[in-house]
Amino acid sequence: MVPGQKTELGPSSALLTGHAIAPKLGNATAKAELGRAAWKVLHTTFARFPEKPTDDEKEALRSYVHLFQRLYPCGECAEHFGKVLAKYPPQVSSRTAAAMWGCYVHNIVNKRLHKDEFNCENIGDAYDCGCGEEDPKAKGKDGKPA
Repeated sequence: MVPGQKTELGPSSALLTGHAIAPKLGNATAKAELGRAAWKVLHTTFARFPEKPTDDEKEALRSYVHLFQRLYPCGECAEHFGKVLAKYPPQVSSRTAAAMWGCYVHNIVNKRLHKDEFNCENIGDAYDCGCGEEDPKAKGKDGKPA
């Protein structure tokens, strides 16, 4: 197999677990803003993940998290998060598992950065995107959203 080639089970492990691509990000303000935004994207993604995902959906989320880490714009942060992922791989069996895993690894990062830990019991409330479930009454005649 050619390195980085997709297999029947998804992207190759070399593609997903390779080195972080970006260089170090030296601006502390930019790094902090990027971190807050990145966690919001990740936690909201986990909160919107299906409670009963298909195998394809599980692989998509697993791949997304690994590629997110590799491509993260702060190379130093990406390398640290890569070590976390190696020890605690993404949990993708359900929305609940993904959300709790996301909170757990976020707290690992918070601890390393000497930040307060988050109570994972409240993770659903903290990252509610306001999207809600689609209201079946709000559909047009063709069954599509009005």
